[in-house]
Amino acid sequence: MIWTTLQLAWRELRANLLRSLLTTLGIIVGVAAVVTVVTLGQGLTMKVTADIASMGRNLLFVVPFTPQRAGPATPQTPFKIDDAHAIEREIQGVLAVAPSTIKQTQAVYGSNNWQIGVNGTTNAYLIVREWGIALGRPFSESEERGGRAVCILGETPRKELFGQQNPLGASIRLGQTTSCEVIAVLAPKGQSTFGQDQDDTILMPILAVQRRMTGNDDVQQIQLSATTADQVKPVQEAIGTLFRERRRIRAGEQDNFFIRDLQSVSSLVDSTAALLTAGLSAVAAISLLVGGIGIMNIMLVSVTERTREIGIRLAIGALERDVLLQFLIEAVLLSCVGGLIGAAIGLGGSAAIAYAIGVPFVLSPWVVVVAFVFSAAVGIVFGFFPARRAAGLDPIEALRYE
Repeated sequence: MIWTTLQLAWRELRANLLRSLLTTLGIIVGVAAVVTVVTLGQGLTMKVTADIASMGRNLLFVVPFTPQRAGPATPQTPFKIDDAHAIEREIQGVLAVAPSTIKQTQAVYGSNNWQIGVNGTTNAYLIVREWGIALGRPFSESEERGGRAVCILGETPRKELFGQQNPLGASIRLGQTTSCEVIAVLAPKGQSTFGQDQDDTILMPILAVQRRMTGNDDVQQIQLSATTADQVKPVQEAIGTLFRERRRIRAGEQDNFFIRDLQSVSSLVDSTAALLTAGLSAVAAISLLVGGIGIMNIMLVSVTERTREIGIRLAIGALERDVLLQFLIEAVLLSCVGGLIGAAIGLGGSAAIAYAIGVPFVLSPWVVVVAFVFSAAVGIVFGFFPARRAAGLDPIEALRYE
């Protein structure tokens, strides 16, 4: 019985193919929009998560700052290298600690020059940032302790200064007075989610930068990595307690430093992406509502056009539920066909957009299933009234209808 009714419904839709396609247009647009928005949202979330992970897992930044207070402004209290050593000595769950101070300058080699930030740090920076060396070697212990003028190039300054040449062993000038020997090239990392070229950097031993370029022993920030993700929060709290003691901050006073962890940034990005996806999906779902109204409208027209057919079926013994089922199946079939076409368009469109903007294409079957089920539900909800109206026709009056 169901199969026969389904065949009759399909025949009716094929008999008015253009009208059927126009009727399902709202469903097609709605499902395509929902699938596209959700798929792109998942792809963007995956890209942001991967970009944040490329900066280093379980990463924490400790940065000094000046809290706002009434009265004259107080100078910022910088960190010292001993602060980084204190974290290593006194806090459990820390994998590596890298003090860092950055000096903006111009790097020159031959006739080529490049404006860049020279990052004075230690080999622990490579561990904290999970950054490999593509060519050469890291700093030796004697180079770090003695503050020798050696440097490791990021991929961007390597290309800008040396092109296709091998930079190992070459000497580049930093600013007007400092020269350093290139001992290595970092593996390329590319651009971060925040638009920063991670490869646009030069690493030097921190003592060399302090003595030769900044002229002080200040440390601008401390980067560290916890041993596991579960250790990030305990380590963050322990650093807060330690630094309040070391910087002599009394109870009730505001910290003159802050600690940022990438887990909170990643969580914020995920929640923001989910909120935007939900909002855009809700807007796109309005098209499904419009499509449902269109289906109800065309089914009411169909009931009027086929009044005599309905009267004949009822007169020769068809039950009301048979007529109800036929028109309800036609409405559901319309919405399901529209849902399938919309899902195909949405997946194709999202794949093309993802390729164009450089984000991964994430195929989630549940998105297609939910969109298809929702479109079928639209057909049931908006097709029931016309189907009930068709089933409730009086056979005699229907046979007299012209």
